Amino acid sequence: MKHWTIEQVAWDRFDPAKVDPAVIPLVKAAAMVERNGDDYALYLKSVFKDDPDFQLAADNWAVEEIQHGDALGKWSTLADPSFDYMAAFAKYRAGYTVDTKADASIRGSLTGELIARCMVETGTSSYYTALGEASDEPVLKEICRLIAADEYRHFKLFYDHMKRYLRRENLSFPRRLRVALGRVGETEDDELAFAFHCANDGPDVSYDHARCSAGYMGRAMTYYRFRHIERGMGMIFKAVGLEPRGRLSALAARASWKLLEWKRDRFLRALAAQPPLPRAA
Repeated sequence: MKHWTIEQVAWDRFDPAKVDPAVIPLVKAAAMVERNGDDYALYLKSVFKDDPDFQLAADNWAVEEIQHGDALGKWSTLADPSFDYMAAFAKYRAGYTVDTKADASIRGSLTGELIARCMVETGTSSYYTALGEASDEPVLKEICRLIAADEYRHFKLFYDHMKRYLRRENLSFPRRLRVALGRVGETEDDELAFAFHCANDGPDVSYDHARCSAGYMGRAMTYYRFRHIERGMGMIFKAVGLEPRGRLSALAARASWKLLEWKRDRFLRALAAQPPLPRAA
């Protein structure tokens, strides 16, 4: 069941004077990924074909993910009236596919699949928190707050199911950690980069992974603060079975922050060499 609806967002409070132009391409790209939740739900339902309780949970999860995409898409059209949200999403859907009929998890186990989902929800909860806190535009701030809260609930959803499967499969700690680290590393794959391309490039611009990855990451990483990484690290530690608050988690958070700063600066250098995106109308 949805915890909020698009109609409840205070759209009449939209203030174009408070829109940060740098955030518009990110929100457009995020709308693509969130709106694709129905395909991910089909993948999860196929992988968990013998678990009707989880299949129902996946359906409910997808309804909220689709709503996230539609809310972000609607905001994007307010910030840039020339943006055709559904046309951009159709392009994304045609070029980025999910195996909706998978026989088994690509993570090697059902526990591993749920750990990977926990990693995704950790990342999105942290990201929308960071984006919302940095925004002065009241409607985007509200949308980000609502989505971040949903994503944290989704983390708890997948975490609870993960504990159930962990008792059954008894996945070792090294394997759990490997899945978690592997999924975190996938943030630089085609999912976000191609979403950035479909949402922001003109029809005559071909997709280039390195360019689009820098276009997305170079902008997105500037909104993070250490507190967002620290909170996210606690969620990651919890998902793999470690104490979420302690010396080890604090050390890992500081190391992750240093890594993010290094990657951010590398992406920003690449972004600086790119031609500017078309200006919002």
